[in-house]
Order: sequence, then structure tokens, then C-alpha cells
Amino acid sequence: MIGTVLVANRGEIACRVFRTCRELGIRTVAVHSDADANALHARVADTAVRLPGATPAETYLRGDLIVKAAVAAGADAVHPGYGFLSENADFARAVLDAGLVWIGPSPASIEAMASKTRAKELMGLAPLGEPTEADLPLLVKAAAGGGGRGMRIVRRMEELSAALEGARAEAASAFGDGEVFLEPYIENGRHVEVQVLADTHGTVWALGTRDCSLQRRHQKVIEESPAPGLSEGLVAELHALSVRAARAVDYVGAGTVEFLVTDDKAQFLEMNTRLQVEHPVTEAVFDVDLVALQIAVAEGRALDADQPPRARGHAIEARLYAEDPSTDWTPQTGTLHRLTVPESVRLDTGYDDGTEIGVHYDPLLAKVIAHAPTRTEALRKLAGALQRATIHGPTTNRDLLVRSLRHDDFTTKAMTTAFYDRHLPSLTVTLPDPYAPLAAALADARSRPSRFGGGWRNVPSQPQTKRYEHAGEEHEVRYRHTRDGLEADGVRVVHADARLVVLEVEGVQRKFEVTRYADEVHVNATRLRALPRFPDPTAQLAPGSLVAPMPGTVVRIAEGLAVGAPVKAGESLLWLEAMKMEHKITAPVTGVLSALQVLPGQQVTVGSLLAVVEPT
Repeated sequence: MIGTVLVANRGEIACRVFRTCRELGIRTVAVHSDADANALHARVADTAVRLPGATPAETYLRGDLIVKAAVAAGADAVHPGYGFLSENADFARAVLDAGLVWIGPSPASIEAMASKTRAKELMGLAPLGEPTEADLPLLVKAAAGGGGRGMRIVRRMEELSAALEGARAEAASAFGDGEVFLEPYIENGRHVEVQVLADTHGTVWALGTRDCSLQRRHQKVIEESPAPGLSEGLVAELHALSVRAARAVDYVGAGTVEFLVTDDKAQFLEMNTRLQVEHPVTEAVFDVDLVALQIAVAEGRALDADQPPRARGHAIEARLYAEDPSTDWTPQTGTLHRLTVPESVRLDTGYDDGTEIGVHYDPLLAKVIAHAPTRTEALRKLAGALQRATIHGPTTNRDLLVRSLRHDDFTTKAMTTAFYDRHLPSLTVTLPDPYAPLAAALADARSRPSRFGGGWRNVPSQPQTKRYEHAGEEHEVRYRHTRDGLEADGVRVVHADARLVVLEVEGVQRKFEVTRYADEVHVNATRLRALPRFPDPTAQLAPGSLVAPMPGTVVRIAEGLAVGAPVKAGESLLWLEAMKMEHKITAPVTGVLSALQVLPGQQVTVGSLLAVVEPT
């Protein structure tokens, strides 16, 4: 029997595994980088072990150090989570060689399926050979991992070389393996997958289907189970193919077989030999704990071959990211002051209030999961819960998620993997509450009472003004202190204190909850930045200045780029790596590069000047 489990991972998935271990009475061991010393997963485990590493991102790829940590902490089993070393056969083998239990498939099964090139060959398919114009568009994919890392779409042959270089670098950073391959890119397919679970006694379960078509940068954003709109025949085919794939490699444990579905036909993509990020929707529909089942299988217990779990209802999961979808999904950093959701939904997260969101890891804050008897009810439940959630901190994709769940293409089951390619502009239109800045100003006025009786004077005075920034736009609001209290044009101030403002607008009373953290102000779901009364005249940048949209590392500069070189608007000048993803920095205008302020390998902070393009 397993008594102590080390989770070779961090964040949400580590906390998720620890939760099940506690319920089973199993002790837990966390590992952490220096950057994660105060992270939630390191604090909730029974024991935590620091892993030294050259960089925070590389720490969780040091399998040798993780095995040593497990032995030193007295663990008798290792759970890999997802990402990092979860599909690394050498790591699994090292765990077993140390006399520990590996909560996952055998190293041989991982080797057979974890490399997408070998997996395709096993399924009778082969990666694309030397590509030609006729093969366009192409998809460059990392052979050793997933999650959108090491992927690039190529629509013109002249883009291929740069795409291969970028994908290799990103794959090596994320998985420690820079191997990539090519396959045709299908624009309008649906991403459908099957959860499998197999024991050491020959039983393989196929636990329904999941649709994961809503993706950004080839990373899933919204997932659901069962996949809607599939014929019974196609579902049966997907189940049969998935079971066949598992049996072909003597698979043991939890895994996922992924397909691209077009016109009721299925194309095999890959098999992920680990627990998926989206596993909670399967747990909700089948009323199982997949982590508990992983542990049971690792202990040699048998699954029920005669009566596998039965599906009930519909479940949908949304991934809450610290990112700005309106600016090319730019990851965000800072303090997560508060995160709460209604009790009607499930929250899986690796953060708690006051945690710092850094630049070194994936920007996933949490997963929010809703389960209901029907898809329509689950959609409504999840969208409503996200809208009512309290999220104080960096910009997130919360508004995008709510709008996506309510979009006609999603509600009518017409979504494809091109959903955001088609609809992102309309889904990211900034619609701030027009009364949020006023509510912020009134709350601030009440939190800073005047020593002369709240600001009232016996003679008429000029209105008080305050300025706030939202999504790059400035908003100025005005109000007055009067004998009867605070007044503002066009509304009636029913109540105002430092935390709650009630305004009557055209006969309707509206409540605004206001929370302030230094110059960051949250008014209901609107995030504002309070601007100083007198702007800093030295803060202006020259036209054409390129500044870092996030903290990160300059990983490369465009070949041949130097001061004095002509550049075109939209041309890629350099690449930043943040949260294990590369982000292109492009020329804002056509002109001449008049300054280049950074070098490859240089660390930059938000707002750092990178380069200047002087318009011609």
C-alpha cells in the first residue's frame, strides 16, 4: 500500500493530487523551485523539498533531483502530474529504479506513445516528409510534449525556417527535448478526445468523450464532456480506437487519446500518457476520482471489468488564465489579491489570496467546472459563476470565457478549433461599466474624509475630479461634496462608503463593490488603475518605441537586425520568453530602427524599452 506520495510538479495539479491523497490518508511531499518557495502547493503538502536549479523553469525538469527528494523525504510513490516530466520515460524509469512506485504507465508505454512521431507510426501513420507548397498550411509540433508549446502554423513556405527554429527552442525549454515534426494543418476540425483508464489485469475503460475545440495558441481554454453533437457510431469508433491504442502498448493508468474530427470522421492526433488538465469534466460526468483510481491501479488493484461507471449529465470546464486576450494573449504578472467563485461550481487552483503570479510558469490561475443534467444548464451555470466570481489582481481572460460560453457558435455546438481565429475581436471588445470609475471615485472620497467636515463648503465650489485608466483608455469623473452628501451629474448617490456605492440610474438602483490595492481598483468585475492628479511629464516615450508587454527574457533577435536597418510595420523584430511561451515583438510602423536596447539572454521588466522604430 502506498503511504507517502511525492508530486513531481507544481501549482494546480500538485494541489489537486494532494487533495485526493489527504482524503485517502496518504502523506504528501511537494518539491519546489526558489521562485515557488511560498507557493500554495509547497505550503499545503505535509513535507516540502527545495530543488536547486539553474533557472526556475528548469527546476522541475531535474528528474535526478526529484528522485533524490522522494527518497530523502521517505516517499514510496511519485505522481508526475501533467507537463514537465510527466511523459518522460527516463524519469519514470529512474523512479522505478529507486525502488519507488510510479503512478503512471510503464516507461515502455510512455516511449511508445509520448513521442508523437512514434505514436503515429504505431497507429499506422507517418509524419509529413519533405513539405511542398501543396501541403500548406502546415503545423509544426513538438514530438515530446503538448499544451500548445512548440507549435507553429505555417501558411507560407518562407515562414517555415523561422517556425521550426521557434518551435524547437520552445519545446526544448518546456520539455527538455527540441524534436519537432510537421503535419497538415486542418482549419475547421473539432478536437475530441477519449479518457482511458487501464489496470494490470487487462481491463481498459473508455470514459466517454471530451470536446476541447476552444483553444488559443493550441492550448485548450474550454472543455466539456460528453463531446456534443457526435453520432453514436462515431463515439463507438472513438472508444474502440482508444481502447485499441491502450492495449497496443500494454497501457496501465490514466491516459487520453486525442482526435481531430471533421465531417463525422476521426483523425488520430496523439496519445497523452498522463492525466489531462481537463480531467475534472470526466470526473463530474462519471462520478469518479481519477487520481484515486490512478493510485489504486498503481497499487495493483483491479478495475471493475463488468460494470464500468455510467455517465450522467454534462460538465464544462473553463481555464482561468492571467493573460490579456485582446493583446495577443499576453501573460500578466502581479499579486492575486483575491479569487473566489460561487459554491455551485468546482474550483481547482494552485493559488490563494495574496500569492504572487510570476513570469516563470504557465499563466493558468484556476479551472472552474460546472456539472448539470443538461449541456444548456451546465453552460448557464458556468457562465453565471464566472461572471459572479471575485478576481482581484492582474488582468484575466474571465470576460472572454463568459462571452465564449454564451456565443451562438458554442451554444449551438458549431464550434471548431478556429473559434478564436474567427471571433476573438468581437469577444475582446472592451465594455467597461460606464459607472465604475464614478463608483471608484465616490468610494475613494468616503475613504479619505476631509478634516473640514467631508469637503462641504457654504459657497459653490468646483467639482472634484479623478482619473482612471481601463484597457488603455483614460476616464475622468467629477463629483461634488454638498450639504446633503456626495452628488454627481446624471445619477443619484443613494449610498457611498469605502467599500460599497449604490447609484440610482434612471430609477434603477445599482450596487458597486469597491476594493482598492494601492493604485489598482476593482469595481465589481471592472479593473481600473487610479491615475495621479498630475501626470509625470518625463514618462512620455518617443513615437515608435517598443516596450516589453511583460517581464521575460529576450530569447532571440531577428537575423541581421541592427540599428539603421529598414523595417516594415508588423515585421518581427525580437522574441521574448515568458511563462514558457515565446511572444513576438513586431514593428509598430514602417521606418528605420533607430535604437536597439537589448541583447539575447537579457532579462526585462514590464515597460522596459526594447527598441525604437523611427517612422519614415
